[in-house]
Parts: sequence; structure tokens; C-alpha cells
Amino acid sequence: MRKAIAFTFGAVLGGILGGLAALLLTPYSGKELRSTIRKQVDDIQIEIKEASQNKRAELEAQLEVLIEQKEAK
Repeated sequence: MRKAIAFTFGAVLGGILGGLAALLLTPYSGKELRSTIRKQVDDIQIEIKEASQNKRAELEAQLEVLIEQKEAK
């Protein structure tokens, strides 16, 4: 019983101290952090869209070459 109480106390105390440390050590406020994350996500989405468009164009060009080769036979 004592071990369970000690464990529970330690877990609660650790949670409180961890939350407090997180609040004190974050470099941005919540609003700034959300804004930064949103901007990074938007940038990544743009990069993924551009990469997929480039890859699609590349694959379509390869497909055209293969079709032309098959028709030439």
C-alpha cells in the first residue's frame, strides 16, 4: 500500500513539475507557437504539392516515351 501511495505521489509531482517546466521553458507563447507550426505545415504542404506535380510530369514524359517505343515496333 505504501509503495502505491509513493508511486502515485511521485507521478503527480512529476507531472506537475514537468508541466511547470514546459510552461516556463517554451520559447514562444501559445499563439506564436501555433502560428509558427501552421506556417511550417503550410510550407511543407506546398513543397509536397510541387514535388508531386514534378514527379507526375516526369512519369507522364516517361509514359509517352514508352508509348512511342511500343508504337514504333
